[in-house]
Amino acid sequence: MPTYRGGCHCGAVRFEFDGPDLVDVTDCNCSLCAMTAYEHVFVPDADLRVLSGRDHLTSYRFGTQTAEHLFCQTCGIKPLYRPRSHPEAWSVNARCVEGLTIAQRIAFDGQNWDENITGLRATLDGD
Repeated sequence: MPTYRGGCHCGAVRFEFDGPDLVDVTDCNCSLCAMTAYEHVFVPDADLRVLSGRDHLTSYRFGTQTAEHLFCQTCGIKPLYRPRSHPEAWSVNARCVEGLTIAQRIAFDGQNWDENITGLRATLDGD
């Protein structure tokens, strides 16, 4: 399994994670993802390591207040967040990862989250 590295624009926040050679990316159309062009790569807790800048991250929550979106306080980029869809994992922004090769893009209708989350979980789990 390769180790991927990434971070925010200014470099204050750096992270790495272990993942497959080809990575699935989920595109969500919820209000926040649509505005920021966020591309989700779901990474299990044990596979993500924040190397630097944890103290540069600021938290934002909206809606149900469950998901925790983490932005760099210096450059404003959101490199990762704790999603409500996968509380045991992190969502890493594919746009912030170096050398990522995408296997497939998965469309998720986040504007209708409650009606569609079961299907997304099944797709990501390979059911």
